[in-house]
Amino acid sequence: MVRALAGGRGFGLLLVLTGAAGLLASWVITLDEFKLLKNPNFVPGCSLNPVVSCGSVMKSAQASVFGFPNPMLGLVTYGVVVCVGMSLLAGARFPGWYWLLFEAGCLFGVGFVSWLQFESLYRINALCLWCCLAWVATILMFWYATSLIVRTGYVPAPGWLKRFFAEFTWVLPVVHIGVIGMLVLTRWWDFWTS
Repeated sequence: MVRALAGGRGFGLLLVLTGAAGLLASWVITLDEFKLLKNPNFVPGCSLNPVVSCGSVMKSAQASVFGFPNPMLGLVTYGVVVCVGMSLLAGARFPGWYWLLFEAGCLFGVGFVSWLQFESLYRINALCLWCCLAWVATILMFWYATSLIVRTGYVPAPGWLKRFFAEFTWVLPVVHIGVIGMLVLTRWWDFWTS
């Protein structure tokens, strides 16, 4: 018999909120991408200065890694995250294989945004605020999904790690986001302090 796990209402709410944040970011970027296609001189509203320049990011090769604009992938994947979160809020229970697949999707997502962060900081040399929102949402959902599958025993883990995730899950996303914040701060230190 397959063991099913509810995941909890708190986790469901987190998925709804992070999925909605990712959807919002993907939607706004997609709309701006269409405007940019119609008018190459279009300047997105979030292009505020040489560093925070969404237009520079949207015009880069990295903005369409799979042959279509990256935010279109976000429209689908963040939509799935919202659906999973809403299902949990409604009391749904999913088997272990479902959570392992969900974690694999989150792992792909956090890996992809990590690559995009590197590209944005060191290749494109610009930030997109909407992309940053999607990065934060993805990092949160990844660490909390990881916590879920470790605490429930869907992946083998020592007892101390299960206890850590049970009490201190919030530490890992805070550190992860903090490291990215420090990289952004130090990458453009002269700009921020001038």
